[in-house]
Amino acid sequence: MNPTLPETTEPLRPRQLLGGARAVLFDFDGPVCDLFAGRSTRPVAREIKAMAREKWNVLDPAVEACDDSHAVLQLLRDMLDRRRDAALGPTALASALDPAVLRAASDIVTRYEEEAVDAAVPAPGVDLLLDSLVEHGKRLAIVTNNAEGPVRKFLGLHKLSGKFEAVCGRDPRDPRRMKPDPSAVRLALERLGHIGPEAAVLIGDQPGDLRAAASAGVRFLGYAPDPERDRRLRRAGARTVVASHIELIDACVPRPDARPQGFSQSPPLRHPRP
Repeated sequence: MNPTLPETTEPLRPRQLLGGARAVLFDFDGPVCDLFAGRSTRPVAREIKAMAREKWNVLDPAVEACDDSHAVLQLLRDMLDRRRDAALGPTALASALDPAVLRAASDIVTRYEEEAVDAAVPAPGVDLLLDSLVEHGKRLAIVTNNAEGPVRKFLGLHKLSGKFEAVCGRDPRDPRRMKPDPSAVRLALERLGHIGPEAAVLIGDQPGDLRAAASAGVRFLGYAPDPERDRRLRRAGARTVVASHIELIDACVPRPDARPQGFSQSPPLRHPRP
């Protein structure tokens, strides 16, 4: 079920979203950098499945069919939970599924992320946008399904560490807390000084970012530098979508009438330019 979103009568301009915000949260892979440069994570998922198959002997069909590195983490957790529930206690079946496999699987993803960071470059214009946001008093954090270590490594390599007060990454113990679960969004607001969700905006490029924002009561601004991401976000219900960070730089300036506003579940429309 999709979260219920507060009503608004029309698409919001980026200035309406950013101008009155106290906190701006960024997804990492996409809005901050293109981590895998469009490459499939199928090899990562394949390595995870081989490891889990060796430890658990057999995998659920859904796990075997999954070719996404983050989705396979969640499916492995689901498989472990189902087997434990079916066992109704500490039986041989439950104990055969060693939960340490989940941490090992997350470590495999982290290793690939660490390697990808070395070749990744910042998203076009993100450095200028971050400078403008900080200049106008916005507090920044990253909320991501990537591991915290690779994210901090990237920020350090590109001298962006000082822009973000918090990095809330994947919990290696519980992949269920990845977006679209709102846990990382709520944690970021807490680490920024318990800022209320009505005073925050999440910039993301995937429907899971939108759903996480909605579940946390945070407004959403879509980032879609290509038509396919634009279509995905709009189909998911994103009301305000931009093609580049350059469109957002002037929108950081507060206006006298700026005030928190929410989402709408009405059909998505293209926003007017700021």
